[in-house]
Amino acid sequence: MRAEDAHRFLQRSVTGRAALAREFRTDQRSPLFRVNGTGNPDTPEYNALAANRFADWRLVVDGLVARPLRLSLAQLRSMPQRAQVTRHDCVEGWSAIGKWQGPRLETLLDLAGIRDDARYIVFHCADRFGTTPYYESIDLIDAFHPQTILAWAMNDAPLSVGHGAPVRLRVERQLGYKHAKYVMRVEAVASLASVGGGRGGYWEDSNGYEWYAGI
Repeated sequence: MRAEDAHRFLQRSVTGRAALAREFRTDQRSPLFRVNGTGNPDTPEYNALAANRFADWRLVVDGLVARPLRLSLAQLRSMPQRAQVTRHDCVEGWSAIGKWQGPRLETLLDLAGIRDDARYIVFHCADRFGTTPYYESIDLIDAFHPQTILAWAMNDAPLSVGHGAPVRLRVERQLGYKHAKYVMRVEAVASLASVGGGRGGYWEDSNGYEWYAGI
């Protein structure tokens, strides 16, 4: 068993698969929530979407699903919503508390009809590091966790570009690099072998970060 697999097994043995991240009161939000990672994808495609307030943006949900989806931001906002005030913990050592709102990822996967052979969910993003688009992945335990949402709002306002507009992942029991920003596509897959370099995420492939970043 690889070290990261052992870490994941131990973490989930202790916390349980349905354990919730701590939630805070609204008045406990951090006065400053820093922008980290990419602050703006700044590609022609992204800039055109942002200039139109993402009216033309579509979230693709595909891969091992029965009914591939193309969802507008308005459609995401019309779905049942979850709001949560949680702490964001960065691998660099800082943390901040913010309020997030969006539909549960489970809602989208149920609409798409995720197939029995799917094991992981991959997030393809608009931002790039050099020529490589950012990507991340989680397993189905985290994908169907009640606090895993595709957030379009932060602190009661639409996401800013710096914080990942129009939509970012919130997977509250993992470190910040797993919370993919600028999400364009959600793909259900059976294996991570063909995702990037095979470790399931940009930082995992480029810097050796652990794939399971549980906290």
